[in-house]
Amino acid sequence: MLNFLNRHPERIKANVEIYTWQTCPYCIRAKLLLWWKGVNFTEYKIDGDEAARTKMAERSNGKRSVPQIFINNQHTGGCDDLYQLNAQGQLDNLLAQSA
Repeated sequence: MLNFLNRHPERIKANVEIYTWQTCPYCIRAKLLLWWKGVNFTEYKIDGDEAARTKMAERSNGKRSVPQIFINNQHTGGCDDLYQLNAQGQLDNLLAQSA
């Protein structure tokens, strides 16, 4: 069934981290795509935590909006960037690479 749906969670080897706010619709949308792909990601919920937001901004070249997503410690951007990588057929390749 998973192959029929074009899902291959067994191929996921990447370390994925995502900084979120609980009620952010873009964060929810990004997590839905990652869940659909079968990614076990680390989520940093930074609601109201300025120190965590500063750390996120340092890692993401100054970006303070959420979500901010990292694959194998490389900043990949936000929700739209994640969906663009998927549409271009590049996301699965990134997720298949080991950290």
